[in-house]
Amino acid sequence: MAIKRADFPLPDLADALVGEFFAAAARSELCIPRCGLCDRWCWYPEPVCPVCSGKLAWTATSGRGRLFSWAMVRRAFIPAFADLVPFVTALVALEEDPAVRVVAFIVDVDPEALCAEMPVSVTFRPLRFPTVPDREVIVPMFTPSAS
Repeated sequence: MAIKRADFPLPDLADALVGEFFAAAARSELCIPRCGLCDRWCWYPEPVCPVCSGKLAWTATSGRGRLFSWAMVRRAFIPAFADLVPFVTALVALEEDPAVRVVAFIVDVDPEALCAEMPVSVTFRPLRFPTVPDREVIVPMFTPSAS
């Protein structure tokens, strides 16, 4: 099924499961759902905790993690990404729970310098596409950090 939103490929800020993720990013916070009963972090967001069915609350994280895996994208999959290539996407294992791995862009680094377990920290940048003029969404991205 093709996505038909006029602002695609920008994130859907009205989506009930991930809207708060992007609202937090607009406030320069990296928030992840955390269970109020079992205290586990939950990513990708779910309506309830997948372990104990407890209520999840969006909780601020430190914004620190380690590079788990990454890929250099050299060819745009859809026309909207053509101006962004080359870019690096990655799975970042968060410091609070390394089993929680967030997909994000890696920025401000030579891709050849990336290595597994590299410490990274969040930065918040606008995501924009020429196919969606005059619109952007602030998203978490990661950059190498000293610790």
